[in-house]
Amino acid sequence: MAEQNEQCGGLCASPAVIAIALVAAIALPVAGFYVARLLGGTPSGDLGEEAALRRIQPMAQVTLAGGSGGAKAAKGSEEIYKSVCAACHDSGVAGAPKTGDKAAWASRIGMGLEKLSASGIKGKGAMPPKGGADVSDQEFAAVVAWMANKSGASFKEPAAPKAAPVAKEETVKAEAAVAAPAEKKPEPVATTPAAAPAPVAAAPAAPAPNAGNGKKVYDRACVACHASGVAGAPKLGDKKAWAPRLATGLDALTASAIKGKGAMPPKGGNTSIPDADIRAAVEYMVASVQ
Repeated sequence: MAEQNEQCGGLCASPAVIAIALVAAIALPVAGFYVARLLGGTPSGDLGEEAALRRIQPMAQVTLAGGSGGAKAAKGSEEIYKSVCAACHDSGVAGAPKTGDKAAWASRIGMGLEKLSASGIKGKGAMPPKGGADVSDQEFAAVVAWMANKSGASFKEPAAPKAAPVAKEETVKAEAAVAAPAEKKPEPVATTPAAAPAPVAAAPAAPAPNAGNGKKVYDRACVACHASGVAGAPKLGDKKAWAPRLATGLDALTASAIKGKGAMPPKGGNTSIPDADIRAAVEYMVASVQ
């Protein structure tokens, strides 16, 4: 043992030295950690789990939105009535039962909501299908129930249809840690100019999107009054009634139809019709007297 101590310089067999070495091996890293915290604050958030997930997430993401983003929003019964039905049912023109007139509505209420709605959906008398409104069958039935209830009925108004979820446009979120270096453009190379291509005959212009829509719009929104001339509306084909209106010009006639005039509400009560289609309907009626 003495010889071994002499060979190790007297340190190999010393338990105190070994204990000091073990304590130092444990204490120094711990002390270093706390010193680092005191000097540099808490470890960087870039070392956490959340930061790691953020770094590995895909460059582009697709998000699905609920129906409120792209689906057509359902309209309320009163809103539809005011924009479409009021033109005839407020004043009772063309035989339409006035809203609130219990006597006029009594026989219709007796049919029941289902039959009454079906009659209106198909169109009846001077009224075009759904009164010319761009609404679903369920929305139309709710309007019928709303009018009937204002006139003595006690129908349960159908619930508004729920909008189905629709896929929203892809939202691309580009998040690059380091901006990509700009691509170096090649030096321009002088080339001999290519011969100009032979002129090509221009293709015929495509027809206007509202071409041919005149009769369709007339049948949907105008026929209720202009077919029989109710509420002072000039009848289709009546040259005498249309003469003073033609004198104002097509632009003025179209503007009048869009804004509404006299008993006629804006766009005949169907404000969803585009201005271009209203003009097409006016052109169709004007053509009938020329």
